[in-house]
Amino acid sequence: MDIKMYVPCLFGLEGLAADELKRLDMREVRAENGHVCFTGDKGDIARANINLRTGERVLIDVGDAPAKTFDELFEAVRAMPWDRYIPMDGAFPVKGHSLNSALHSIPDCQRIVKKAIVERLKARYKLQWLPETGPRYQVQFALMNDRVTMLIDTSGQGLHKRGYRPIGNAAPLRETLAAAMVKLARYRGRELVCDPFCGSGTIPIEAALAALNRAPGLNRSFDAQKWAWLRPEIWRDAVQEARDREFHGSYRIWGGDVDPACIDIARANAKRAGVADHITFAVADAMDFRSQESGGIILSNPPYGERVMERAEAEQIYAGFGRAVRSLDQWKLYILSSHTEFERTFGRTAVKKRKLYNGMIKCDLFMYF
Repeated sequence: MDIKMYVPCLFGLEGLAADELKRLDMREVRAENGHVCFTGDKGDIARANINLRTGERVLIDVGDAPAKTFDELFEAVRAMPWDRYIPMDGAFPVKGHSLNSALHSIPDCQRIVKKAIVERLKARYKLQWLPETGPRYQVQFALMNDRVTMLIDTSGQGLHKRGYRPIGNAAPLRETLAAAMVKLARYRGRELVCDPFCGSGTIPIEAALAALNRAPGLNRSFDAQKWAWLRPEIWRDAVQEARDREFHGSYRIWGGDVDPACIDIARANAKRAGVADHITFAVADAMDFRSQESGGIILSNPPYGERVMERAEAEQIYAGFGRAVRSLDQWKLYILSSHTEFERTFGRTAVKKRKLYNGMIKCDLFMYF
């Protein structure tokens, strides 16, 4: 059956996520502000969850309708085909958000949505009450400009949680954003890739996964794997398809950090991700970065300095790093920072900038090539 789906993503990554879905041969792919929509079948739920690098979740789009009043919200939600997805014992907690809408009380909206779905399922299954003892079908509502969109989350934990990073350093970079940086650098596994501020190793690990064409969701589970109408063979087929597309080769990826504890964590994370053989990690100061290679790619996320005292320290780091890489004129640099004075302190004006978000922090990806 055709299923409409909805993939939220970090702002600035919509085009990249849409491109990924097109490469997976999804239909009716459409990038919108903060998310991408597409149409697929049951197998595509598994394929999208396992393969997406830059999307945050895979949600089923149950329907949308005007909702200016609670009565309108109730009737709209009750009319939607919840019984198509949620069985009689399914657990369906409700959460959501509201923006620029008359219905702005989230607890009240949750209560109305829950009641409407209960009434729909009770009538469909001819029950007086619903046990909700089965697998979870997390319901989400999005109220925007007095219109509600109703969704069911198939992923469970966000797709940025690949399963290789149980712990990170103090300021972890989201895996989906690291994967986006790798894509924007057009890395194909040929050049040397270096991250002189590697922290817990996220950028080098995502670069290795991309070079190997290894699906990022192979080492984790998803809520929808427990759903009876998505049979186990659907997931097995999607996993086998992903493994069949993997490349086999040797890649040159290096990560350095001044903190030995970060390097220990990065090595452990790379081992869990199955890419330790492709990455060299070393305790190293980015201020002393050197390379004998005539060219390569630097992909990095140096400290931002969000607090006042830290900003001065971050500026010193940018200036020192800028001096260290000044002679690497044949290299391509992609540096993520939220610091408004990055180019001035780094000592070079970027050839190109792209606005991205690391969680809620607005950043720029400064590109030099």
